[in-house]
Amino acid sequence: MINYSEHPHRRLNPLTNQWVLVSPHRAKRPWQGQTEKTVQADRPAYDPECYLCPGNKRASGPINDKYDSTFVFTNDFSALLEETPEGELNDGLFQAKAERGISRVICFSPNHNLTVPEMEVADIKKVVDLWVEEYETLGSKDFINHVQIFENKGAVMGCSNPHPHGQIWAQSSIPDEVSKESDAQYDYFNKNCKTLLGDYLESELEKQERIVVENDTFVALVPFWAVWPFETMILPKRNVQNITQLTEEEKLGFADIYKKLTIKYDNMFEVSFPYSAGIHQAPTDGLDHPEWALHMHFYPPLLRSASVKKFMVGYEMMANAQRDITAEQSAERLKKLSLVHYKKKIT
Repeated sequence: MINYSEHPHRRLNPLTNQWVLVSPHRAKRPWQGQTEKTVQADRPAYDPECYLCPGNKRASGPINDKYDSTFVFTNDFSALLEETPEGELNDGLFQAKAERGISRVICFSPNHNLTVPEMEVADIKKVVDLWVEEYETLGSKDFINHVQIFENKGAVMGCSNPHPHGQIWAQSSIPDEVSKESDAQYDYFNKNCKTLLGDYLESELEKQERIVVENDTFVALVPFWAVWPFETMILPKRNVQNITQLTEEEKLGFADIYKKLTIKYDNMFEVSFPYSAGIHQAPTDGLDHPEWALHMHFYPPLLRSASVKKFMVGYEMMANAQRDITAEQSAERLKKLSLVHYKKKIT
């Protein structure tokens, strides 16, 4: 009989209808591949060379406000442009279409040396408030149908500036990953008259196998179908379609769970834990989306230590997503970690 903690098997991600190959026995293999440099250098609270610090000049010339909380501006080197001209190519297999959009940068704090797990919950709540404001403002534009809020943390994830910040890309089309989730949630809702993630969270709370941390309004868990070694997802306990529907209590709960989860990440290898995180929520196309459930994905690359990361190559690129430890094993490791940041431990 198969033992899912020992034997190779596949798990289905119902949000995307894609499979992940789980090979728990491979976690025992020796590692002689690439290791990442770990940087623990202390950073100043203000860096005169940082283009995100208050009052500093950015690369393209504008001067940042001397902000004392959060700060948002349109990216000086935006991937999407609001003034993109219309155009479409439809020549058999050669297809292209103009894409309008807006790219924004959000500074989480004026303090250059902070990251989310080291911020106060009240200050993280201000970030959540700004997310709500930006989702409303950008989503109200008639050419914007999707607002993607995300954060890249750490050089391993391609983050070029350590100042605490995230981004928002708002665009005309629905991106591929969100489109897959939208289709799956729509189909499930039509068949069951309930949301896919609402039912999923109810089952996870009953099982308690993959719950990492929770509070009165939010849960952080390792998805059953996780691909990245310590992948997690944050879900509200009350089903909402988008971030504007959160109450003040829920927004504070969101900030609290964001901090608690990232503290556990940092404590895993006692390093500022890199990840890419992003919020998936209902499109801003003016339609009702009762099938949608707000959630936030966290995709961290570290696998065995602060210097060994998971590579998505070979089989993963050519065939199927694959992981070497089970979701239950990574959830157990995360759950056991302290909620006191390692930098604050009394030695």
